[in-house]
Amino acid sequence: MARPRKDSKPQDAIDQEASEPKRRNSVNLFEQAYERLEDLIVKCELSPGRFLSIQDLQTLTGISRTPVHQAVGRLAEDTLIHIRPRHGLQIAPIDLARERMLLRLRRDLERFVIKLAAENASPAQRNQMLHLARVIRERRSTITIDDFNNFDRRIDTLILTAGNEPFLVHTLRPLHTIFRRIGWIHHNHTSGNFSLDGTVDHHLAVLNAIANRHVEEAVSASDALIEFVNSMFDVIEKEIDPSLLDCSIEPFVTL
Repeated sequence: MARPRKDSKPQDAIDQEASEPKRRNSVNLFEQAYERLEDLIVKCELSPGRFLSIQDLQTLTGISRTPVHQAVGRLAEDTLIHIRPRHGLQIAPIDLARERMLLRLRRDLERFVIKLAAENASPAQRNQMLHLARVIRERRSTITIDDFNNFDRRIDTLILTAGNEPFLVHTLRPLHTIFRRIGWIHHNHTSGNFSLDGTVDHHLAVLNAIANRHVEEAVSASDALIEFVNSMFDVIEKEIDPSLLDCSIEPFVTL
């Protein structure tokens, strides 16, 4: 009777290795579904207040049920989707009073993570920030709000990575998405706000201060960015039809 080779792997190790590609693929599909749905929410292609089903979201993303269902679970935790028993899913309407309150929370959390990032960013991370700032400056004359939001995601990810505190990632991620949607509405549906210069300048100030380890300057630049976002609310409240913030509200039509 042949004896097993001493260097042969146990069956459970072989099974684990075989399952790794499947597990990685599942995680990748979940992340793809989450990012795709998040992008549709930010751009209001999934209108605030709209009711849908999981099947609707599968069709929109082209991704299978399980990763879409997992992505919906995270978006529900982020308060970006409401799960309504017997009614399906609802894209969270925009409550300006609530989101203005959440902006105060974001300001305090951003101060903390910006300070951590300025103090702890590695040389490689600082170089990435400087490179990203240079690319944004070079493209500022042609950049669109959708282009900028792609840069903004990279900025947020880089700063959170430099801050190196996972708890902040889970807390700030949904806040960033909420205010990305506010910025998208502001730049697409209010008068006289086609220029992204203010948005670009505030983000460049944050990036440059962190990259140069100017801690107090970075915190001040973060506060200025939050105040800039806060100013958008006054304009949105005056100019935006409430039906854009909640599609279940009947549009106001002047006679």
